[in-house]
Amino acid sequence: QAQLVESGGGLVKPGGSLRLSCAASGSIFTINTMGWYRQAPGKQREPVAGITSGGTTNYADAVKGRLTISRDSAKNTVYLQMNSLKPEDTAVYYCNADLVGILGKKYDLWGQGTQVTVSS
Repeated sequence: QAQLVESGGGLVKPGGSLRLSCAASGSIFTINTMGWYRQAPGKQREPVAGITSGGTTNYADAVKGRLTISRDSAKNTVYLQMNSLKPEDTAVYYCNADLVGILGKKYDLWGQGTQVTVSS
């Protein structure tokens, strides 16, 4: 089995910064795409940023230029550096990973979510 564990959420003032981390652990053979999604109250979960095993990134238009996704493949960890945060960034942020276990089974894993609140 494999799992994702997130950390780094919290309360920050508008214009502030936070860094989210998501570590994958367990019986993992390889991790393909990793990404971050978010869900605000009363809204559907939406993609924020993604990164492939080769390092190719993509971002939602609403976060381009402010949020940066990166990964440390040696640590099976993905990060989301969040700068110039706005109140509309307030949401529960979820990590997602597309991976293959050591027995060849494919997984589409989700983390437990971490709350990010941007408020003065």
